[in-house]
Amino acid sequence: MINKLDAYLEDIGHYLAVGPAREEILSEIRSHILEKAEDERPRSGEAALEKVIAGFGPPRRVAERYLEGREIIAPAYQRHLFRYTSILFGFHFIFTLIGVIFDRSFVLFPFLFVPRMGLIEALMYLPTAFLTDLGFVALILYFVTQSKKDIKLPWPKFALEAEEIRPPRKPGALAATLAGLTFMLALTSAAICFYLRHGTVFIAGLAGSGEIKPLLTAEAGRSLSLIVIALLAAGAVSLFLKLFTRSRWVDVGSDAVSLILFGLILRRPFDGLFAVPISGRALSGIKISLAISLLFIVLMTAIDLLKNLVMIGRTAPALKPPERRTPA
Repeated sequence: MINKLDAYLEDIGHYLAVGPAREEILSEIRSHILEKAEDERPRSGEAALEKVIAGFGPPRRVAERYLEGREIIAPAYQRHLFRYTSILFGFHFIFTLIGVIFDRSFVLFPFLFVPRMGLIEALMYLPTAFLTDLGFVALILYFVTQSKKDIKLPWPKFALEAEEIRPPRKPGALAATLAGLTFMLALTSAAICFYLRHGTVFIAGLAGSGEIKPLLTAEAGRSLSLIVIALLAAGAVSLFLKLFTRSRWVDVGSDAVSLILFGLILRRPFDGLFAVPISGRALSGIKISLAISLLFIVLMTAIDLLKNLVMIGRTAPALKPPERRTPA
């Protein structure tokens, strides 16, 4: 009989912090359960204990009732977690982008450390940076909560504050999405067919025999063509999903895929890229123009990604704290 009670208390203790308070809580729960089991009529012994344990509820719920007022991060500060993390990660992202472009490192201890790295390394570094920023902000909010002081933290507002909840879909929005999907599917299909026939989607014109004259070298044309087709396909999939849902996770996924593909484009060196003769001065201008255009697109995509992540964090339903119940 006692073995079942011990196992139940052990399960509850799994959700409690280690320390004197934990043993005090478990001792209190044990006393309540044994008292109620003795009062059970006509049941007694093991049957009575099982009934009382079942009435107490799942171990995690019981632990939560006793942990009220002892939160790691107070509910009043929980909304700051994602907002502050987004701001800190935004600086991380901007300095990472600058570091990749200018081949530099940045250190602002303990808030920021961006080592010198290439684009592929940066794409792997940014998720780790986000988790680090999240942990750093959570640690600060933990200390604020444990201070037990009424600290009014600033609430930085973005220009998107009014978009916390998406308005209902407008009458013509579905038709516009369907039209966009149709266009993207046609464009993607045409690009695939053109690639399968010619091995590239980049052409400089037609040769005298009527055959196409490729703009890029064979290897570069193949790889960049596949990336462009993947970008078109990602856009088509995003529009297709938007026919059935307005979830911001669709935009997050589309932006993340686009950033990876644009990263692959930026990672590729320009030397030996073109199959047609281009003067040195013109080639230099093309390189600068392409780099600026791609970086601008990447920046806008990254901003949209951060915006959607922030709005997801802001509109996520808050968990209702469990009601305080004192076992009889």
